[in-house]
Amino acid sequence: MKKADNNGILFLFKGCTKGLKRYFLLAALCSFGSILFNFLSPQIIRITVDSVLGDKEFAFRAAEYAVNLLGGRNALRSNLYLCAVAVFACALAEGLFTLVSRLSLSHCTESCLKRLRDRIFGHIQRLPFSWHTFNSTGDTIQRCTADMDVIRNFIANQLLEVIRITILIATALFLMAGMNLPLTLCAALFIPIVAGYSGIFFAQISKRFRIADESEGELMSFVQENLTGVRVVRAFGRERFELDRFDEKNNKLYHKWVDLGYLLGAYWGIGDMVTGFQVLTIICVGCYYACSGGITLGEFLVFVSYNRTLAYPLRRLGRILSDMSKMKVSCSRLCEILSAEEEGDGENVLSADGIKGDIEFKHVTFSYRSVPVLKDVSFHVPRGTTLGVLGATGSGKSTLCSLIDRLYDADEGLIMIDGHDIREYDRRSLRSKIGLVLQEPFLFSKTIAENIAIAKPDSSMEDIRAAARISDIDESITGFANGYETAVGERGVTLSGGQKQRIAIARTLICSCPVLIFDDSLSAVDLGTDARIRASLKKSAKGSTVILISHRINTLMDSDNIIVLENGRIAEMGTHESLIAQNGIYRRTYDLQRAAADTQEDI
Repeated sequence: MKKADNNGILFLFKGCTKGLKRYFLLAALCSFGSILFNFLSPQIIRITVDSVLGDKEFAFRAAEYAVNLLGGRNALRSNLYLCAVAVFACALAEGLFTLVSRLSLSHCTESCLKRLRDRIFGHIQRLPFSWHTFNSTGDTIQRCTADMDVIRNFIANQLLEVIRITILIATALFLMAGMNLPLTLCAALFIPIVAGYSGIFFAQISKRFRIADESEGELMSFVQENLTGVRVVRAFGRERFELDRFDEKNNKLYHKWVDLGYLLGAYWGIGDMVTGFQVLTIICVGCYYACSGGITLGEFLVFVSYNRTLAYPLRRLGRILSDMSKMKVSCSRLCEILSAEEEGDGENVLSADGIKGDIEFKHVTFSYRSVPVLKDVSFHVPRGTTLGVLGATGSGKSTLCSLIDRLYDADEGLIMIDGHDIREYDRRSLRSKIGLVLQEPFLFSKTIAENIAIAKPDSSMEDIRAAARISDIDESITGFANGYETAVGERGVTLSGGQKQRIAIARTLICSCPVLIFDDSLSAVDLGTDARIRASLKKSAKGSTVILISHRINTLMDSDNIIVLENGRIAEMGTHESLIAQNGIYRRTYDLQRAAADTQEDI
């Protein structure tokens, strides 16, 4: 997957925060409120020790006013529980502000990420087929799940913490400076030290996390591929081999995360050591000032409490920066998806609603990753006729289907439908008029009826059964215990290859498309079923342009015209009779298949 041109956070969250800023602002304000009451508690203790139990003047006029309102110092000395109640009230207020802050941030986070998931999934749906060809499914899933969780963790747990820590440090230093400036400078001295080594570690953590994240994507791709091909693994007894491959990739992932863990351990260890040394320094210097009369006992207690408040964000700062480096990598990996160019059409495109199905290739050339697949291919399929396509594996037969359906665009030449370049048509409109049945059809984990009607959800059961009869699958379906309501397993694993192909054919036929393409989609059925399906197609698809791709001569022999592909070029073209007379590839293939059929009959 290519690097993103723009991997900024603003690009990633574009349009995802609309209407949510007020919730984040509320969360920030409530966070400030909780900090305010967090700092107020030590001041109550300070005033209690110095000005209620002691005779020192009140540090704040508001405190003196509050004490006088409660009856003065003597009244409070007799009812010290009121001071405890005040501390409890501050703790309760701090808790309430924290609760509202977390609820607001949670709503903001989840709403934002929901929109981001919608945006990414919608973008993936609009990406060209070539993008899906070049990028593994497992890695894409890993980006949309694990990387999304990293971003959620940072927004939900760390983003507001950045604001909170900034406020905590600034407020703590301000209040501490008001009590003792030299001691405050000792505490502040450690802040640039923490920032300095954090900056050094930041780049290394980002680099190692990207490597570990990409290794996890490789493992996800392997697992997805293995689970998809589980029948092949079992059929060939490759369990041990696949376990060894998994173990190799899993060990690689293990070592990458261990390397990252060592780096994070060193980072956090140094951070704890620095903050611990900072606390020790403040206690030692503070004791000196308290003993020498530089500060009162109450001020010393408050100073130690504020320094503890200051040490906490310094320690948290290290963890926030490590999570920020991970989040930066995850954002970059998601931006690589969003920065991929979507499949689009030019201006003033034509609707394909009225197409009749006259198809013409004019000197079409196409390469797949610089490997030539089709070379100077030209042919014409008049409306309502059938074209047969024969060729060896890799000769370019399936590429013809992809080009007509505009899954890819030709490198050179023109593909015309009804006299118009297919690039002039709206892609979605064009594809809705082309019925494409692949050799390996994909069935969804739904009922058989839902799979057949997936392209036309409003189809009646009679329409569904009519399409199934044409594809010669109705009798098999009604033989199931639940008939058309039979649930199809994942990717259709509960059905045979022939049954899946015939259901896919019914799914295509129900749309009544003017162009029908069968990409070797009768390969898994016997010759008798093949003949019955083609006979039904000839009646039901009358007027449609049909392209039949097959290795079987029997499937192609009734076509109006047949082309034979060899190494991406048209080697032969004509009717069945004319190709038999040419004594070329078609004739040799015909003789081989007839000989094989005769041998089978003798057996």
